[in-house]
Order: sequence, then structure tokens, then C-alpha cells
Amino acid sequence: MSAPRPHTAHPSQPAPPPRSRGRWPGRSPLLRRGGRRGAAPSFRPPGERGRAETAAAGRAGGTAKMAAPLAGQAVGALRDLTLRSARLRGGFPIRAYKSNKLESSRMCWAVQLTPRRWLNLQEYQSKKLMADHGVTVQRFFVADSANDALEAAQRLKAKEIVLKAQILAGGRGKGVFNSGLKGGVHLTKDPKIVEQLAKQMIGYNLSTKQTPKDGVTVKKVMVAEALNISRETYFAILMDRACNGPVMVGSPEGGVDIEEVAVTSPERIFKEEIDIFEGIKDHQALQMAKNLGFKGPLQQQAADQIKKLYNLFLKIDATQVEVNPFGETPEGQVVCFDAKINFDDNAEFRQKEIFAMDDKSENEPIENEAAKYDLKYIGLDGNIACFVNGAGLAMATCDIISLNGGKPANFLDLGGGVKEAQVYQAFKLLTADPKVEAILVNIFGGIVNCATIANGITKACRELELKVPLVVRLEGTNVHEAQRILNESGLPITSANDLEDAAKKAVASVTKQ
Repeated sequence: MSAPRPHTAHPSQPAPPPRSRGRWPGRSPLLRRGGRRGAAPSFRPPGERGRAETAAAGRAGGTAKMAAPLAGQAVGALRDLTLRSARLRGGFPIRAYKSNKLESSRMCWAVQLTPRRWLNLQEYQSKKLMADHGVTVQRFFVADSANDALEAAQRLKAKEIVLKAQILAGGRGKGVFNSGLKGGVHLTKDPKIVEQLAKQMIGYNLSTKQTPKDGVTVKKVMVAEALNISRETYFAILMDRACNGPVMVGSPEGGVDIEEVAVTSPERIFKEEIDIFEGIKDHQALQMAKNLGFKGPLQQQAADQIKKLYNLFLKIDATQVEVNPFGETPEGQVVCFDAKINFDDNAEFRQKEIFAMDDKSENEPIENEAAKYDLKYIGLDGNIACFVNGAGLAMATCDIISLNGGKPANFLDLGGGVKEAQVYQAFKLLTADPKVEAILVNIFGGIVNCATIANGITKACRELELKVPLVVRLEGTNVHEAQRILNESGLPITSANDLEDAAKKAVASVTKQ
């Protein structure tokens, strides 16, 4: 087991207290990417291209982008990200934080990590966050009515306006409203048309490839100034574990999938490590601006924007700030046209304002209910509920149920710091689903105490009067005590020796019914 990685906070910021809770950033040393709800906030939600708004609105669809300093690393990161769905994450590695005051003695505290949902911010929220930190973005207003949209368009006094529906799903440009309007991103030069379009957007459902079948209700629209882009580049700042700190990654090839550039033209990818204690140096910012192809006065302007992005990166406890395209306009302005931000969940205790913006309105109600008790719930289409700890174990459980002829109804992830009350609430959520005909509990007690799980199970069975078959497989910490509790409970609980045995018994219990 490798030595714990020290916390790389800015020297001016205190290290998190011992026993703090939260999820350590993703394992990939490059960038993290998620699905509709699991994605990092961005100017465009994940799944959309970062092109200028003056491009055809239909081009708003596309694939999410990520950075890779080297071709080999890009391929590895892609493979890693493909295997690990953002919505199924949640292993429980033990890391350590180190106080700067104790650096010389190399003392550190063990930290228990509990998996958390990804923070979801709407496009306008992320854009405002960057603007508040001095980063140049397009001028914009947010409206929640057609009349407000008209007023916003008139206040902009822009040559061209882009109207964008605000939902977390990608593919808005190619989406369809149940009002009959096609496209969630529209360009126009007439403020009155903005009003007409807003009437067909606000209050109606927008369906894209990433939304549920019925779509997502649009409650707000963003009215922004449309700008031309004369040249596009790529720029990102991220925490790189290999460097034990922040790294700048840039390429003059912007507006395209950067992983393709990393594979086909790795020499066009530039990487610069930053000493997190000393911060970004002027010469580093200027050299990156030069590498990105900015010339003349634009070079200094780009360097200034790079330094402001780094300050943003530190102040908001980001693990990634990715701008694509980081472009220049014909008027000689460097603008961050499209960006994604990943936040370190461990910093929630000092970034309360940002985390308070988390948009949960598009989640399923049961997911929000599960989140109240630090549980992860993902609904599926089958009839065997999966009650597990750890995303990897959850996926393996779903797979083996399918291999034995069953269909998982969900997976519900307990996490690492589980208590009896959470077990009870988990059973309450599972039994509320009318599709569930059996429950399979599969717990590996590393951090989790199996006896705690057993006590929670017996309490839930009695108080909820469980009426569906229950198969339990426990292994690990205090498992013998847990088995004693279950055996002496007098409840109709079926024990299993291993995962395969548990899956077979769960499938058989449904078949009998």
C-alpha cells in the first residue's frame, strides 16, 4: 500500500480537520468527467462542444472534453473513465492530510472518506463564479420569464444574442421542447425574438439525449452576448497526483476533443507544473500564453487571464478548471468561452456558498431523499434491490445478479461511515419501490462494522414489517458477531456464503414468487 498523499492546499488555507468527511478527488491523474447528474459544472453542461455561440446552434451537441498532457496518459485516462461511470463512483480509500505546521515532522491524520454526489451547478452559476474572480467571460443575464428575457436582451445592447435553456443535461442545441420548439440554444439579433423564444422554453420540458424520456423542465434561460472567435486554444489547470500539486495544460489546438490532439499530435500539448506554495510565476503564465500561440498585446492579456484562472482555482478549492475554447476575438480580446470546474468535496466546510448553489431540482426525488442520509441511490429497471457498500462491489453485485438470470432494481450504496439509522433509512427507501420483489444485502466490512449492519437490518425488518425475501451476505470486520445477531433474530433472513451464492438465492426467491 502506497504512502498517503498529503493535502495540497494553498499555504494560506488551513488543512481540513481530522476525521473530516468527503470524497477524495477521482483517481485519474488527469481530468474527471461525469454523466448528466454526475458531471462537473460547466458553461455548457457535459456532452456539449465548446465552440463560439456564433456557430450554428445545432453544434451545441457533442462530447465532453478533457485534457491529457501526454498521449499515453490520455489513452489511460479515457480507459479509466470509461470503466468508472461517474454515477457509480465511491470507493473508500484512506488518505491523509498534513498540516503545514507539521510538515517537518511529517505527521498526518488518517481520514475516513465518505462518497458524495458530484456538485451540480448550472451554466450561469459557473459563469458568474468566474466573472466574480476577474476572468473574462461573455456578458449575460439570467431570466425566469419571457418578459425578463426581453428586458435582458435590451440591456445587453449586443449585436447578436444567444439564448440558452438552463438545464444540467448536455446536447441542448439538438434538444426538443414539448412546446414544439426545436433546440435549446438559439441565436438572434432581435430582442423581440428572444422574448418569443423564451415563451416556448420557460415552463416547458426540454428533451435531449441525456435527459429522461419526458425531458427536464426549463425554469431559467441565460441571455448572453454572442461573440465571434478568430482563434481557439485549450487551457486547463488541474491537480496532478504524479506532480503532487497543480499543473497547467495547454494546447494551441482548441475547440476540439483534446484527447484526440494528445494522441495524434502530442507535441502540441504543453504542460507546466506549479509550486503550490510559491504560486504561478509571471514567466510561467507568459510562456504558456506563448505556447498557446497568442502574439503581441494578446500574449500579455492571455497571461493575465491564466493567472486569474489560477487564483480562481485556489480560492474555490477546485481540482480542475478547464477552458475550451480559451479564445481570442477579432476585436482583440481574450475570452473564456466555455469551461468546466471540478470541486474538491473535502473543502465543502470552507466553500459553503458554492456548495449551497448545488442544483438538485433535476434529480429523482428518491435520490434526493437518499442524499439526506449520505446514501447513494441509483434506480434501475429490475426487481432485485441491491444493498451494498462501495461502487465497485455494487457493480459486481448487479452483474452477478444478471449472470444468474435476475435483474437488479437499483443499487444503494451505504458508504464507509455507516450507522444503524442509515441502514434503516436504506431499507425504507428500498421497500418503497413497488418493483422490488427481493432484497440482496452484500456488505464487505473493511471500514464498515458488519455488526452495525446486522443490527440495522433486524431493526428495519421488524419496524417496517418486511414482506419481500431478504438475502444477506456479510464478510469482514466483526462478521461472526453479525451472523450471531441475524441467526438469533428469529427473522426470515436467508444467509449466503459468498456473492455467487447470494445472487443465486436472490434470483431463486423471486422465481418462486
